[in-house]
Amino acid sequence: MHTLDLGVIGNCNIAALVDSRATIVWGCFPRLDGDAVFHGLLNGGQTPSPAESGDGTFSIELVDQFHSEQAYLPNSAILCTTLHDHHGGTAEVMDFAPRFALYERMYRPPMIVRRIRPVQGRPRVRIRLRPGFENGGLEPQITRGSNHLRYVSPAQTLRLTTSAPVSYVIEERPFTLDRPMDMLLGSDESLQAGVETTARDLFERTLDHWRSWVRSLSIPFEWQDAVIRAAITLKLCNFEETGAIVAALTTSIPEAPDSQRNWDYRLCWLRDAYFVIHALNRLGVTRTMEDYLRFINDIVEDATEGELHPVYGITRDSSIDETLVPHLAGYRGFGPVRVGNQAHFQVQNDVYGSVVLASTHAFFDRRLAQPGNTPQFEQLERLGHRAIAVFDKPDAGPWELRTIASVHTFSAVMCWAACNRLAKIARHIGLGDRATYWRREADRLHAIICERAWNPDLGSFVSTFGGDAMDATLLLLHEVDFLSADDPRFAATVDAVAGKLRIGDFLFRYVGEDDFGRPTTAFIICVFWYIDALAALGRREPARELFELVLARRNALGLLSEDIAPSSGELWGNFPQTYSMVGLINCAMRLSRTWEEAF
Repeated sequence: MHTLDLGVIGNCNIAALVDSRATIVWGCFPRLDGDAVFHGLLNGGQTPSPAESGDGTFSIELVDQFHSEQAYLPNSAILCTTLHDHHGGTAEVMDFAPRFALYERMYRPPMIVRRIRPVQGRPRVRIRLRPGFENGGLEPQITRGSNHLRYVSPAQTLRLTTSAPVSYVIEERPFTLDRPMDMLLGSDESLQAGVETTARDLFERTLDHWRSWVRSLSIPFEWQDAVIRAAITLKLCNFEETGAIVAALTTSIPEAPDSQRNWDYRLCWLRDAYFVIHALNRLGVTRTMEDYLRFINDIVEDATEGELHPVYGITRDSSIDETLVPHLAGYRGFGPVRVGNQAHFQVQNDVYGSVVLASTHAFFDRRLAQPGNTPQFEQLERLGHRAIAVFDKPDAGPWELRTIASVHTFSAVMCWAACNRLAKIARHIGLGDRATYWRREADRLHAIICERAWNPDLGSFVSTFGGDAMDATLLLLHEVDFLSADDPRFAATVDAVAGKLRIGDFLFRYVGEDDFGRPTTAFIICVFWYIDALAALGRREPARELFELVLARRNALGLLSEDIAPSSGELWGNFPQTYSMVGLINCAMRLSRTWEEAF
Protein backbone atom coordinates (compact mmCIF):
# COMPACT_ATOMS: atom_id res chain seq x y z
CA MET A 1 0.00 0.00 0.00
CA HIS A 2 1.32 3.41 -0.97
CA THR A 3 2.10 6.00 1.70
CA LEU A 4 3.62 9.46 1.64
CA ASP A 5 6.83 8.15 3.18
CA LEU A 6 8.52 9.46 0.07
CA GLY A 7 11.62 11.37 -0.90
CA VAL A 8 11.79 13.92 -3.68
CA ILE A 9 14.56 14.36 -6.21
CA GLY A 10 14.65 17.02 -8.90
CA ASN A 11 16.49 19.82 -10.63
CA CYS A 12 13.94 22.67 -11.05
CA ASN A 13 12.87 21.24 -14.42
CA ILE A 14 11.64 17.78 -13.49
CA ALA A 15 11.07 16.00 -10.20
CA ALA A 16 10.34 12.46 -9.04
CA LEU A 17 9.16 10.79 -5.85
CA VAL A 18 11.00 7.74 -4.52
CA ASP A 19 9.53 5.41 -1.92
CA SER A 20 11.42 3.85 0.97
CA ARG A 21 12.26 0.74 -1.12
CA ALA A 22 13.95 2.76 -3.91
CA THR A 23 10.99 2.62 -6.31
CA ILE A 24 10.20 5.75 -8.30
CA VAL A 25 6.42 6.01 -7.98
CA TRP A 26 5.84 9.48 -9.45
CA GLY A 27 7.58 11.57 -12.07
CA CYS A 28 6.54 13.82 -14.95
CA PHE A 29 8.43 14.46 -18.20
CA PRO A 30 9.66 16.66 -19.74
CA ARG A 31 8.83 19.18 -16.97
CA LEU A 32 7.15 19.47 -13.57
CA ASP A 33 3.60 19.60 -14.97
CA GLY A 34 4.23 17.19 -17.83
CA ASP A 35 3.11 13.69 -18.67
CA ALA A 36 3.06 11.51 -15.53
CA VAL A 37 5.21 8.80 -17.09
CA PHE A 38 5.72 7.41 -13.59
CA HIS A 39 2.24 7.34 -12.11
CA GLY A 40 2.42 4.30 -9.82
CA LEU A 41 1.42 6.48 -6.85
CA LEU A 42 -2.02 6.81 -8.46
CA ASN A 43 -2.47 3.27 -9.77
CA GLY A 44 -4.69 2.18 -6.92
CA GLY A 45 -1.97 1.02 -4.56
CA GLN A 46 -1.84 -2.49 -5.91
CA THR A 47 1.47 -4.36 -6.13
CA PRO A 48 2.08 -5.05 -9.84
CA SER A 49 2.72 -8.52 -11.10
CA PRO A 50 5.90 -9.23 -13.07
CA ALA A 51 3.82 -9.55 -16.23
CA GLU A 52 2.45 -6.03 -16.09
CA SER A 53 4.42 -3.64 -18.26
CA GLY A 54 2.89 -0.21 -17.75
CA ASP A 55 2.26 0.24 -14.03
CA GLY A 56 4.24 3.48 -13.99
CA THR A 57 7.13 2.66 -11.68
CA PHE A 58 10.90 2.28 -11.85
CA SER A 59 12.03 -0.16 -9.19
CA ILE A 60 15.37 -1.54 -8.06
CA GLU A 61 14.90 -4.42 -5.65
CA LEU A 62 16.93 -7.22 -4.17
CA VAL A 63 15.84 -10.82 -4.43
CA ASP A 64 14.56 -11.84 -1.01
CA GLN A 65 14.72 -8.23 0.17
CA PHE A 66 13.55 -7.59 3.71
CA HIS A 67 14.71 -4.16 4.84
CA SER A 68 15.73 -0.75 3.55
CA GLU A 69 17.03 2.55 4.94
CA GLN A 70 16.87 5.95 3.34
CA ALA A 71 18.49 9.36 3.82
CA TYR A 72 19.55 12.37 1.82
CA LEU A 73 23.21 13.07 1.43
CA PRO A 74 23.65 16.03 3.79
CA ASN A 75 22.76 19.44 2.35
CA SER A 76 21.74 18.03 -1.02
CA ALA A 77 18.84 16.75 -3.11
CA ILE A 78 20.59 13.40 -3.65
CA LEU A 79 18.71 10.51 -2.07
CA CYS A 80 20.45 7.35 -0.86
CA THR A 81 18.49 4.12 -0.28
CA THR A 82 20.26 1.12 1.23
CA LEU A 83 18.66 -2.27 0.50
CA HIS A 84 19.26 -5.44 2.52
CA ASP A 85 18.38 -9.05 1.69
CA HIS A 86 17.91 -12.04 4.00
CA HIS A 87 21.34 -13.45 3.17
CA GLY A 88 23.52 -10.56 4.29
CA GLY A 89 23.61 -8.87 0.91
CA THR A 90 23.45 -5.08 0.82
CA ALA A 91 23.22 -2.65 -2.07
CA GLU A 92 23.06 1.13 -2.23
CA VAL A 93 21.00 3.24 -4.67
CA MET A 94 21.81 6.90 -5.27
CA ASP A 95 19.04 8.89 -6.99
CA PHE A 96 19.23 12.44 -8.29
CA ALA A 97 18.46 14.75 -11.19
CA PRO A 98 21.53 16.56 -12.54
CA ARG A 99 21.78 20.25 -11.71
CA PHE A 100 24.82 22.53 -11.86
CA ALA A 101 26.25 25.57 -13.62
CA LEU A 102 27.64 24.86 -17.10
CA TYR A 103 28.70 27.36 -19.75
CA GLU A 104 27.40 30.28 -17.66
CA ARG A 105 23.89 28.80 -17.36
CA MET A 106 22.17 26.19 -15.22
CA TYR A 107 22.29 22.66 -16.62
CA ARG A 108 19.04 20.94 -15.58
CA PRO A 109 18.12 18.33 -18.21
CA PRO A 110 14.96 16.19 -17.98
CA MET A 111 17.02 13.30 -16.62
CA ILE A 112 17.08 10.96 -13.63
CA VAL A 113 20.31 9.25 -12.65
CA ARG A 114 20.30 6.05 -10.58
CA ARG A 115 23.63 4.69 -9.34
CA ILE A 116 23.69 1.20 -7.80
CA ARG A 117 26.62 -0.38 -6.03
CA PRO A 118 27.10 -3.54 -3.94
CA VAL A 119 28.05 -2.83 -0.34
CA GLN A 120 28.16 -6.25 1.28
CA GLY A 121 27.75 -9.90 0.27
CA ARG A 122 26.45 -10.93 -3.14
CA PRO A 123 23.11 -9.19 -3.54
CA ARG A 124 20.94 -10.21 -6.48
CA VAL A 125 19.12 -7.29 -8.03
CA ARG A 126 16.06 -7.01 -10.26
CA ILE A 127 15.40 -3.81 -12.24
CA ARG A 128 11.88 -3.03 -13.44
CA LEU A 129 11.41 0.03 -15.64
CA ARG A 130 7.74 0.44 -16.56
CA PRO A 131 6.87 3.90 -17.84
CA GLY A 132 3.43 4.63 -19.26
CA PHE A 133 2.76 7.61 -21.48
CA GLU A 134 -0.32 9.86 -21.56
CA ASN A 135 -0.56 9.59 -17.77
CA GLY A 136 -0.49 5.83 -17.98
CA GLY A 137 -2.99 5.45 -20.78
CA LEU A 138 -0.48 4.40 -23.44
CA GLU A 139 2.12 1.67 -23.24
CA PRO A 140 5.40 2.59 -24.91
CA GLN A 141 7.00 0.86 -27.81
CA ILE A 142 10.40 -0.43 -26.71
CA THR A 143 13.49 -0.59 -28.87
CA ARG A 144 16.97 -1.54 -27.77
CA GLY A 145 20.58 -0.88 -28.51
CA SER A 146 23.79 -2.35 -27.14
CA ASN A 147 23.71 -0.16 -24.01
CA HIS A 148 20.34 1.53 -24.10
CA LEU A 149 16.58 1.07 -24.25
CA ARG A 150 14.20 3.52 -25.89
CA TYR A 151 10.61 3.92 -24.64
CA VAL A 152 8.72 5.52 -27.51
CA SER A 153 5.38 7.32 -27.76
CA PRO A 154 4.06 9.74 -30.41
CA ALA A 155 4.67 12.70 -28.06
CA GLN A 156 8.05 11.91 -26.53
CA THR A 157 10.74 9.27 -26.19
CA LEU A 158 12.69 8.35 -23.09
CA ARG A 159 16.08 6.69 -23.34
CA LEU A 160 17.67 4.58 -20.65
CA THR A 161 21.43 4.38 -21.05
CA THR A 162 22.98 1.92 -18.64
CA SER A 163 25.96 -0.19 -17.72
CA ALA A 164 23.59 -2.88 -16.43
CA PRO A 165 22.83 -5.80 -18.76
CA VAL A 166 20.16 -4.44 -21.11
CA SER A 167 18.58 -7.86 -21.64
CA TYR A 168 18.17 -8.36 -17.91
CA VAL A 169 16.51 -4.95 -17.61
CA ILE A 170 14.06 -5.55 -20.43
CA GLU A 171 13.25 -9.08 -19.19
CA GLU A 172 13.21 -7.99 -15.52
CA ARG A 173 15.51 -10.90 -14.76
CA PRO A 174 17.53 -10.96 -11.49
CA PHE A 175 21.31 -10.88 -11.65
CA THR A 176 24.20 -10.70 -9.22
CA LEU A 177 25.30 -7.16 -8.48
CA ASP A 178 29.05 -7.68 -8.35
CA ARG A 179 30.11 -4.19 -9.48
CA PRO A 180 28.70 -0.64 -9.53
CA MET A 181 26.19 0.10 -12.27
CA ASP A 182 24.62 3.28 -13.53
CA MET A 183 21.33 4.16 -15.22
CA LEU A 184 20.56 7.47 -16.90
CA LEU A 185 16.96 8.00 -17.98
CA GLY A 186 16.05 11.07 -19.99
CA SER A 187 15.74 12.53 -23.44
CA ASP A 188 16.49 10.44 -26.51
CA GLU A 189 20.08 11.61 -26.81
CA SER A 190 23.34 9.68 -26.90
CA LEU A 191 25.95 10.28 -24.20
CA GLN A 192 29.15 12.06 -25.15
CA ALA A 193 31.24 9.87 -22.82
CA GLY A 194 31.03 6.50 -21.08
CA VAL A 195 28.10 5.67 -18.82
CA GLU A 196 30.16 5.40 -15.63
CA THR A 197 32.23 8.49 -16.39
CA THR A 198 29.13 10.53 -17.19
CA ALA A 199 27.21 9.36 -14.12
CA ARG A 200 30.15 10.03 -11.80
CA ASP A 201 30.67 13.50 -13.25
CA LEU A 202 26.98 14.38 -12.97
CA PHE A 203 26.90 13.11 -9.39
CA GLU A 204 29.95 15.06 -8.24
CA ARG A 205 28.86 18.30 -9.91
CA THR A 206 25.30 18.02 -8.61
CA LEU A 207 26.45 17.31 -5.07
CA ASP A 208 28.82 20.26 -5.18
CA HIS A 209 26.07 22.51 -6.55
CA TRP A 210 23.58 21.73 -3.79
CA ARG A 211 26.13 22.07 -1.03
CA SER A 212 27.24 25.43 -2.39
CA TRP A 213 23.60 26.52 -2.62
CA VAL A 214 22.96 25.53 1.00
CA ARG A 215 26.04 27.44 2.13
CA SER A 216 24.45 30.60 0.73
CA LEU A 217 21.30 30.26 2.85
CA SER A 218 20.51 32.46 5.82
CA ILE A 219 19.30 30.00 8.42
CA PRO A 220 18.33 30.20 12.11
CA PHE A 221 20.51 28.83 14.88
CA GLU A 222 17.91 26.25 15.88
CA TRP A 223 16.25 23.63 13.65
CA GLN A 224 18.89 24.03 10.96
CA ASP A 225 18.44 20.58 9.40
CA ALA A 226 14.67 21.04 9.19
CA VAL A 227 15.02 24.46 7.56
CA ILE A 228 17.67 23.27 5.09
CA ARG A 229 15.53 20.34 4.00
CA ALA A 230 12.48 22.60 3.67
CA ALA A 231 14.50 25.12 1.65
CA ILE A 232 15.81 22.49 -0.76
CA THR A 233 12.30 21.09 -1.16
CA LEU A 234 10.88 24.54 -1.83
CA LYS A 235 13.56 25.06 -4.47
CA LEU A 236 12.66 21.73 -6.12
CA CYS A 237 9.11 23.06 -6.56
CA ASN A 238 10.52 25.97 -8.60
CA PHE A 239 10.20 25.70 -12.39
CA GLU A 240 13.30 27.76 -12.91
CA GLU A 241 12.84 28.41 -16.62
CA THR A 242 9.96 30.83 -15.95
CA GLY A 243 10.33 31.42 -12.21
CA ALA A 244 7.02 29.75 -11.30
CA ILE A 245 6.70 27.80 -8.05
CA VAL A 246 4.15 25.00 -8.00
CA ALA A 247 1.96 24.30 -4.98
CA ALA A 248 3.11 20.66 -4.96
CA LEU A 249 4.68 18.12 -7.30
CA THR A 250 1.66 15.80 -7.53
CA THR A 251 -1.94 15.69 -8.54
CA SER A 252 -4.92 14.00 -6.91
CA ILE A 253 -3.46 12.80 -3.62
CA PRO A 254 -6.73 13.13 -1.64
CA GLU A 255 -7.01 15.45 1.34
CA ALA A 256 -8.64 12.56 3.19
CA PRO A 257 -9.65 8.97 2.36
CA ASP A 258 -12.59 8.68 -0.03
CA SER A 259 -13.26 12.42 0.17
CA GLN A 260 -13.24 13.31 -3.56
CA ARG A 261 -10.99 16.26 -2.56
CA ASN A 262 -8.41 15.37 -5.19
CA TRP A 263 -6.81 18.30 -6.97
CA ASP A 264 -3.96 18.98 -9.37
CA TYR A 265 -1.36 21.10 -7.56
CA ARG A 266 1.32 21.20 -10.26
CA LEU A 267 0.30 24.81 -10.84
CA CYS A 268 1.13 28.25 -9.44
CA TRP A 269 -1.35 29.95 -7.07
CA LEU A 270 -1.11 33.71 -6.68
CA ARG A 271 -2.32 33.39 -3.08
CA ASP A 272 0.88 31.57 -2.24
CA ALA A 273 3.01 34.37 -3.66
CA TYR A 274 3.27 36.51 -0.55
CA PHE A 275 4.11 33.61 1.75
CA VAL A 276 6.64 32.06 -0.63
CA ILE A 277 8.34 35.41 -1.30
CA HIS A 278 8.48 36.06 2.45
CA ALA A 279 10.19 32.70 3.08
CA LEU A 280 12.65 33.15 0.22
CA ASN A 281 13.52 36.60 1.51
CA ARG A 282 14.20 35.25 4.99
CA LEU A 283 16.41 32.52 3.54
CA GLY A 284 18.34 34.99 1.41
CA VAL A 285 17.46 33.08 -1.79
CA THR A 286 17.51 36.29 -3.77
CA ARG A 287 17.76 34.90 -7.31
CA THR A 288 14.80 32.56 -6.91
CA MET A 289 12.78 35.36 -5.29
CA GLU A 290 13.61 37.72 -8.16
CA ASP A 291 12.69 35.11 -10.79
CA TYR A 292 9.37 34.48 -9.04
CA LEU A 293 8.65 38.21 -8.91
CA ARG A 294 9.38 38.40 -12.63
CA PHE A 295 6.89 35.57 -13.24
CA ILE A 296 4.24 37.43 -11.24
CA ASN A 297 4.99 40.72 -12.99
CA ASP A 298 4.50 39.07 -16.36
CA ILE A 299 1.07 37.87 -15.19
CA VAL A 300 0.19 41.43 -14.20
CA GLU A 301 1.32 42.63 -17.65
CA ASP A 302 -1.01 40.09 -19.27
CA ALA A 303 -4.00 40.94 -17.06
CA THR A 304 -6.94 42.56 -18.83
CA GLU A 305 -8.06 45.63 -16.89
CA GLY A 306 -6.22 44.29 -13.86
CA GLU A 307 -8.35 41.16 -13.54
CA LEU A 308 -6.40 38.13 -12.32
CA HIS A 309 -7.06 34.41 -12.20
CA PRO A 310 -6.34 32.67 -8.89
CA VAL A 311 -4.05 30.08 -10.45
CA TYR A 312 -1.85 29.80 -13.53
CA GLY A 313 0.18 27.16 -15.28
CA ILE A 314 3.94 27.25 -14.91
CA THR A 315 4.25 29.11 -18.22
CA ARG A 316 1.44 31.55 -17.24
CA ASP A 317 -1.17 29.53 -19.09
CA SER A 318 -4.61 30.45 -17.72
CA SER A 319 -6.45 27.75 -19.72
CA ILE A 320 -5.81 24.87 -17.36
CA ASP A 321 -9.17 23.17 -17.62
CA GLU A 322 -9.81 20.30 -15.26
CA THR A 323 -10.18 16.85 -16.81
CA LEU A 324 -10.38 13.32 -15.38
CA VAL A 325 -7.95 10.45 -16.01
CA PRO A 326 -10.35 7.47 -15.89
CA HIS A 327 -7.75 4.72 -16.32
CA LEU A 328 -6.00 5.60 -13.03
CA ALA A 329 -7.72 4.34 -9.89
CA GLY A 330 -6.13 6.99 -7.67
CA TYR A 331 -4.01 7.01 -4.52
CA ARG A 332 -4.94 3.79 -2.66
CA GLY A 333 -7.92 3.56 -5.01
CA PHE A 334 -9.36 6.88 -3.82
CA GLY A 335 -10.12 8.56 -7.14
CA PRO A 336 -10.75 10.55 -9.16
CA VAL A 337 -7.46 11.55 -10.75
CA ARG A 338 -7.61 15.09 -12.12
CA VAL A 339 -5.37 17.03 -14.50
CA GLY A 340 -5.81 20.81 -14.49
CA ASN A 341 -7.76 22.77 -11.91
CA GLN A 342 -11.20 24.32 -12.10
CA ALA A 343 -10.08 27.00 -9.61
CA HIS A 344 -8.76 29.08 -12.50
CA PHE A 345 -12.39 29.90 -13.37
CA GLN A 346 -13.22 31.05 -9.86
CA VAL A 347 -13.50 34.55 -8.47
CA GLN A 348 -11.04 34.82 -5.58
CA ASN A 349 -10.64 38.45 -4.63
CA ASP A 350 -7.65 37.99 -2.34
CA VAL A 351 -5.37 37.56 -5.36
CA TYR A 352 -4.96 41.33 -5.81
CA GLY A 353 -3.54 41.80 -2.36
CA SER A 354 -1.39 38.68 -2.70
CA VAL A 355 0.33 40.03 -5.79
CA VAL A 356 0.81 43.55 -4.42
CA LEU A 357 2.21 42.20 -1.13
CA ALA A 358 4.66 39.97 -2.98
CA SER A 359 5.67 42.74 -5.38
CA THR A 360 6.34 45.18 -2.53
CA HIS A 361 9.69 43.45 -2.00
CA ALA A 362 10.86 44.74 -5.39
CA PHE A 363 10.62 48.34 -4.13
CA PHE A 364 12.30 47.90 -0.75
CA ASP A 365 14.87 45.09 -1.16
CA ARG A 366 18.07 46.73 -2.40
CA ARG A 367 19.70 43.37 -3.17
CA LEU A 368 17.54 42.87 -6.26
CA ALA A 369 19.14 43.51 -9.63
CA GLN A 370 15.91 45.02 -11.02
CA PRO A 371 14.29 47.14 -8.30
CA GLY A 372 10.71 48.33 -8.64
CA ASN A 373 10.09 51.60 -10.48
CA THR A 374 7.29 54.01 -11.31
CA PRO A 375 5.97 52.10 -14.36
CA GLN A 376 5.79 48.93 -12.28
CA PHE A 377 3.99 50.82 -9.52
CA GLU A 378 1.47 52.06 -12.08
CA GLN A 379 0.84 48.48 -13.13
CA LEU A 380 0.20 47.52 -9.52
CA GLU A 381 -2.21 50.44 -9.18
CA ARG A 382 -4.49 48.66 -11.67
CA LEU A 383 -4.67 45.80 -9.19
CA GLY A 384 -5.36 48.26 -6.39
CA HIS A 385 -8.31 49.76 -8.24
CA ARG A 386 -9.62 46.27 -8.85
CA ALA A 387 -9.21 45.48 -5.14
CA ILE A 388 -11.28 48.54 -4.21
CA ALA A 389 -14.02 47.47 -6.61
CA VAL A 390 -14.32 43.90 -5.31
CA PHE A 391 -13.31 43.95 -1.63
CA ASP A 392 -16.93 43.64 -0.43
CA LYS A 393 -18.17 41.35 -3.20
CA PRO A 394 -18.87 37.60 -2.83
CA ASP A 395 -16.19 35.18 -3.98
CA ALA A 396 -15.08 31.56 -3.59
CA GLY A 397 -12.77 32.60 -0.78
CA PRO A 398 -9.29 31.41 0.18
CA TRP A 399 -10.45 27.78 0.41
CA GLU A 400 -11.82 27.77 -3.15
CA LEU A 401 -15.37 26.68 -2.38
CA ARG A 402 -16.89 25.41 -5.60
CA THR A 403 -20.59 26.21 -5.16
CA ILE A 404 -20.67 28.60 -2.20
CA ALA A 405 -19.98 32.34 -2.51
CA SER A 406 -19.73 34.83 0.36
CA VAL A 407 -17.98 38.09 1.21
CA HIS A 408 -14.94 36.52 2.84
CA THR A 409 -13.05 38.47 5.47
CA PHE A 410 -9.67 37.23 4.25
CA SER A 411 -10.38 38.37 0.69
CA ALA A 412 -11.47 41.79 1.96
CA VAL A 413 -8.41 42.10 4.20
CA MET A 414 -6.10 41.24 1.31
CA CYS A 415 -7.78 43.91 -0.81
CA TRP A 416 -7.10 46.34 2.03
CA ALA A 417 -3.50 45.12 2.07
CA ALA A 418 -3.16 46.01 -1.61
CA CYS A 419 -4.15 49.61 -0.86
CA ASN A 420 -1.99 49.74 2.26
CA ARG A 421 1.13 48.58 0.45
CA LEU A 422 0.52 50.83 -2.54
CA ALA A 423 0.45 53.79 -0.14
CA LYS A 424 3.79 52.71 1.35
CA ILE A 425 5.37 52.13 -2.07
CA ALA A 426 4.16 55.50 -3.38
CA ARG A 427 5.64 57.31 -0.38
CA HIS A 428 8.90 55.38 -0.76
CA ILE A 429 9.35 56.35 -4.42
CA GLY A 430 8.29 59.96 -3.87
CA LEU A 431 4.75 59.98 -5.26
CA GLY A 432 3.07 61.99 -2.51
CA ASP A 433 -0.33 62.46 -4.16
CA ARG A 434 -0.64 58.73 -4.88
CA ALA A 435 0.44 57.89 -1.33
CA THR A 436 -2.31 60.14 0.03
CA TYR A 437 -4.93 58.54 -2.25
CA TRP A 438 -4.02 54.97 -1.38
CA ARG A 439 -3.78 55.73 2.35
CA ARG A 440 -7.26 57.25 2.26
CA GLU A 441 -8.65 54.19 0.48
CA ALA A 442 -6.86 51.78 2.82
CA ASP A 443 -8.31 53.57 5.85
CA ARG A 444 -11.81 53.48 4.34
CA LEU A 445 -11.64 49.75 3.62
CA HIS A 446 -10.20 49.06 7.07
CA ALA A 447 -13.14 50.77 8.78
CA ILE A 448 -15.71 48.89 6.71
CA ILE A 449 -14.06 45.53 7.32
CA CYS A 450 -13.82 46.14 11.05
CA GLU A 451 -17.52 46.97 11.14
CA ARG A 452 -18.80 44.11 8.99
CA ALA A 453 -16.37 41.26 9.86
CA TRP A 454 -16.39 41.74 13.64
CA ASN A 455 -18.98 39.70 15.51
CA PRO A 456 -19.70 41.46 18.83
CA ASP A 457 -21.59 38.49 20.22
CA LEU A 458 -18.54 36.24 19.74
CA GLY A 459 -16.01 38.97 20.50
CA SER A 460 -14.02 37.99 17.43
CA PHE A 461 -13.53 38.56 13.75
CA VAL A 462 -15.32 35.90 11.69
CA SER A 463 -14.89 34.31 8.29
CA THR A 464 -17.51 36.27 6.37
CA PHE A 465 -19.18 39.65 6.62
CA GLY A 466 -22.08 39.34 9.05
CA GLY A 467 -21.29 35.68 9.75
CA ASP A 468 -20.53 33.63 12.84
CA ALA A 469 -18.11 30.94 11.56
CA MET A 470 -14.33 30.79 11.93
CA ASP A 471 -11.61 29.90 9.49
CA ALA A 472 -7.84 29.72 9.89
CA THR A 473 -7.01 32.71 7.67
CA LEU A 474 -8.17 34.94 10.56
CA LEU A 475 -4.86 34.02 12.21
CA LEU A 476 -3.14 36.18 9.57
CA LEU A 477 -4.69 39.52 10.57
CA HIS A 478 -1.43 40.58 12.21
CA GLU A 479 0.83 38.90 9.63
CA VAL A 480 -0.52 41.19 6.89
CA ASP A 481 -0.52 44.22 9.27
CA PHE A 482 -4.31 44.60 9.42
CA LEU A 483 -4.16 44.49 13.24
CA SER A 484 -1.26 45.22 15.54
CA ALA A 485 -0.15 42.40 17.82
CA ASP A 486 -1.22 44.37 20.89
CA ASP A 487 -4.73 45.00 19.55
CA PRO A 488 -7.02 43.07 21.92
CA ARG A 489 -9.19 42.09 18.95
CA PHE A 490 -6.27 40.09 17.54
CA ALA A 491 -5.71 38.06 20.69
CA ALA A 492 -9.45 37.46 21.01
CA THR A 493 -9.65 36.25 17.41
CA VAL A 494 -6.64 33.94 17.76
CA ASP A 495 -8.14 32.35 20.86
CA ALA A 496 -11.56 32.02 19.22
CA VAL A 497 -10.07 30.36 16.13
CA ALA A 498 -8.10 27.91 18.28
CA GLY A 499 -11.18 27.14 20.34
CA LYS A 500 -13.19 26.24 17.25
CA LEU A 501 -10.60 24.72 14.93
CA ARG A 502 -7.81 23.14 16.97
CA ILE A 503 -7.86 19.35 17.18
CA GLY A 504 -4.86 17.95 19.07
CA ASP A 505 -1.67 19.48 17.70
CA PHE A 506 -3.26 20.77 14.48
CA LEU A 507 -5.92 23.14 13.21
CA PHE A 508 -8.64 22.58 10.66
CA ARG A 509 -9.01 25.33 8.07
CA TYR A 510 -12.75 25.39 8.93
CA VAL A 511 -15.20 22.88 10.39
CA GLY A 512 -18.44 23.68 8.58
CA GLU A 513 -19.79 21.72 5.63
CA ASP A 514 -18.65 22.60 2.13
CA ASP A 515 -19.26 21.10 -1.31
CA PHE A 516 -17.85 17.75 -0.16
CA GLY A 517 -19.13 17.57 3.41
CA ARG A 518 -17.13 18.32 6.57
CA PRO A 519 -13.33 18.21 6.43
CA THR A 520 -11.78 15.30 8.31
CA THR A 521 -8.10 16.19 8.09
CA ALA A 522 -6.19 19.27 9.20
CA PHE A 523 -4.56 21.66 6.73
CA ILE A 524 -0.91 21.73 7.85
CA ILE A 525 -0.19 25.37 7.03
CA CYS A 526 -2.90 26.41 9.53
CA VAL A 527 -0.92 25.20 12.54
CA PHE A 528 2.10 27.19 11.35
CA TRP A 529 -0.10 30.29 11.09
CA TYR A 530 -1.27 29.61 14.65
CA ILE A 531 2.31 29.22 15.89
CA ASP A 532 3.25 32.54 14.25
CA ALA A 533 0.23 34.21 15.87
CA LEU A 534 1.18 32.85 19.31
CA ALA A 535 4.70 34.20 18.85
CA ALA A 536 3.37 37.60 17.80
CA LEU A 537 1.28 37.66 20.99
CA GLY A 538 4.40 37.00 23.07
CA ARG A 539 3.44 33.41 23.87
CA ARG A 540 6.77 32.04 22.71
CA GLU A 541 7.05 28.97 24.91
CA PRO A 542 3.70 27.47 23.87
CA ALA A 543 4.60 28.35 20.28
CA ARG A 544 7.97 26.58 20.50
CA GLU A 545 6.45 23.52 22.14
CA LEU A 546 3.81 23.21 19.44
CA PHE A 547 6.40 23.76 16.71
CA GLU A 548 8.46 20.84 18.04
CA LEU A 549 5.36 18.63 18.06
CA VAL A 550 4.60 19.52 14.45
CA LEU A 551 8.18 18.86 13.34
CA ALA A 552 7.86 15.36 14.79
CA ARG A 553 5.01 14.68 12.34
CA ARG A 554 7.15 15.13 9.23
CA ASN A 555 7.91 11.98 7.28
CA ALA A 556 11.17 10.12 7.78
CA LEU A 557 12.96 12.43 5.34
CA GLY A 558 11.70 15.67 6.89
CA LEU A 559 8.96 16.42 4.35
CA LEU A 560 5.31 17.42 4.69
CA SER A 561 2.23 17.10 2.52
CA GLU A 562 -0.81 19.38 2.50
CA ASP A 563 -2.96 17.65 5.14
CA ILE A 564 -2.65 15.43 8.19
CA ALA A 565 -4.96 13.22 10.22
CA PRO A 566 -4.57 14.75 13.72
CA SER A 567 -5.20 11.52 15.60
CA SER A 568 -2.90 9.19 13.66
CA GLY A 569 -0.42 11.68 12.23
CA GLU A 570 -0.83 10.16 8.76
CA LEU A 571 -0.03 12.55 5.93
CA TRP A 572 -2.61 13.18 3.19
CA GLY A 573 -2.91 15.61 0.30
CA ASN A 574 -0.53 16.59 -2.46
CA PHE A 575 3.17 16.18 -1.77
CA PRO A 576 5.51 17.77 -0.98
CA GLN A 577 3.41 20.83 -0.21
CA THR A 578 5.09 24.18 -0.79
CA TYR A 579 2.80 25.93 1.70
CA SER A 580 3.73 23.49 4.47
CA MET A 581 7.47 23.83 3.87
CA VAL A 582 7.13 27.64 3.76
CA GLY A 583 5.25 27.58 7.07
CA LEU A 584 8.02 25.52 8.65
CA ILE A 585 10.69 27.95 7.45
CA ASN A 586 8.83 31.04 8.64
CA CYS A 587 8.10 29.60 12.09
CA ALA A 588 11.69 28.44 12.60
CA MET A 589 12.98 31.89 11.65
CA ARG A 590 10.58 33.58 14.04
CA LEU A 591 11.06 31.26 17.02
CA SER A 592 14.75 30.40 16.95
CA ARG A 593 17.19 31.88 19.38
CA THR A 594 19.58 34.19 17.60
CA TRP A 595 23.16 33.15 17.01
CA GLU A 596 24.22 35.74 19.58
CA GLU A 597 21.79 34.35 22.18
CA ALA A 598 22.99 30.82 21.53
CA PHE A 599 26.55 31.70 22.51
